[in-house]
Amino acid sequence: MFTLVYQHPDFLVINKHPGISVHKDDNDQPLLAAVAEQTGDEKLYLIHRLDKMTSGLLLLGRNKEAASILSSNFAERVVEKFYVAIGTKKPKKKQGVVIGDMTRSRRSSWKLESTKENPAITQFFSTAAGEGRRLFLCKPHTGKTHQIRVALRSVGSGITGDDIYGTEASDRGYLHAYALSFPYKGETQRFICPPTDGKLWQVAEAQQALNDWNQPWQLEWPTLAYKKASV
Repeated sequence: MFTLVYQHPDFLVINKHPGISVHKDDNDQPLLAAVAEQTGDEKLYLIHRLDKMTSGLLLLGRNKEAASILSSNFAERVVEKFYVAIGTKKPKKKQGVVIGDMTRSRRSSWKLESTKENPAITQFFSTAAGEGRRLFLCKPHTGKTHQIRVALRSVGSGITGDDIYGTEASDRGYLHAYALSFPYKGETQRFICPPTDGKLWQVAEAQQALNDWNQPWQLEWPTLAYKKASV
């Protein structure tokens, strides 16, 4: 279900495995219960969420005060989040910014609109991942449902193994929460977790790119020129 990455007196960082849900199901959260059993915590607080198919870094508070501080960091958008993904096709552009409102579409899916009233904002780089696929490094500035999955589909490269937005079946959905950077009590906390679950991450081109991107907060990201219109 998970691998423990880091234990702080006030919070935990875990690597959630693909296919594991973090959402409550009939008022039960088996992932949090499993983590608490391993760490000895009586109660853990979920600070943010990952889709069921998405693996990678997940932050858990160990007490109410820490959970409040960490949740506020996310709400105030002072947390830097970085994801890696493998797309099936060459994108319309190799790097850039995807900005647009997201609205409900068919079944459980969302779609990107051209309007920008309350937009999802995602910066990205991409490079060859072998066998005609692309490896993406994404930096979302908002936390919309399915944001990265919709963004990559909008540039013509749905995530491999994504059964809603992708076009190619695989052994998993290839989206991984790769790195986190956030302030906590006067110190910057930074964590990185390369993906391991999934055969396509092991391709030589993907491994080289992951090595090149091992300090994502230091990269020169595409210009983010969006400013919300005043009312």
